Amino acid sequence: MTERWPDLAALELLVAIAERGSLSAAARHIGMAQPNATRTLARLEAELALELVVRHPTGSRLTPAGAAIAEGAGRVLDDAREMLDAAGALREERDAALEVAASLTVAEYLAPAWLGALRRALPRTTVRLQVVNSAEAAELVRTRACEIGFVEAPEAPEGLVSTVVARDRLAVVVPPGDVWAHRTSVSVRELAETPLVVRESGSGTRATLDAALRSAGAVAAKPTLELDSNAAVRVSVMAGAGPAVLSELAVAPWLARGELVEVPIAGLDLSRPLRAIRRPGAGLSEAAARLVAIARRG
Repeated sequence: MTERWPDLAALELLVAIAERGSLSAAARHIGMAQPNATRTLARLEAELALELVVRHPTGSRLTPAGAAIAEGAGRVLDDAREMLDAAGALREERDAALEVAASLTVAEYLAPAWLGALRRALPRTTVRLQVVNSAEAAELVRTRACEIGFVEAPEAPEGLVSTVVARDRLAVVVPPGDVWAHRTSVSVRELAETPLVVRESGSGTRATLDAALRSAGAVAAKPTLELDSNAAVRVSVMAGAGPAVLSELAVAPWLARGELVEVPIAGLDLSRPLRAIRRPGAGLSEAAARLVAIARRG
């Protein structure tokens, strides 16, 4: 008795021979080259240790053993098609619902346009967006609660694969009446020693600021207020709570209206990548892959 499972393509060929009356016609029907069909049939006969087909000038006919095997093969192929149909339905179900985690800045200022473009491309896809900080987004992806995430971390989160989809820059901002408002620049040391209104630990904005200060030889930011939203930080700054560091995406309209003033910081690089993150070895669904491509195009 054979110890190997017969190849489904070989069984499909055998059934096609029974239906079409010749090896060549059967090969054409299933899209297999004639030499490959000959080798496939010979391999199947060797594996089963049975003569299955007798070839003659006018075509091919199945032996009694071949007819019996072909009948069983038909049932196997039906079951295989049913399995493939079920797998296709599961893929459609999976791809119809996309779980995404996004850090606050990405979720507020970039994700709406990305998701609108995804909706136009895949109108049947339902997206659930979880708005969290960068550390929480990474954990949601690690634990499979979300298929994909978007974060602002200066480095790729540990244990995850990342793709840079865009770039952003942080801005130091104060209200127009602040003592820094008319300075041509502020030193890194001054910034590090000044109590700041900052985002919470775990946010990409806070991580980027602290990493930039360390790279410039300064200590991490000194907070006077820690807040978990860009809006809360911005309102606190405008109320005179102190300088803050926020994404330029979060302050651009207020800078344009003169309600906030950006303060240049000499020798401090506050640029950062925005990353799509996923689990290693996990292929992306069509919806997730489309969303990453949309984000990269901007």
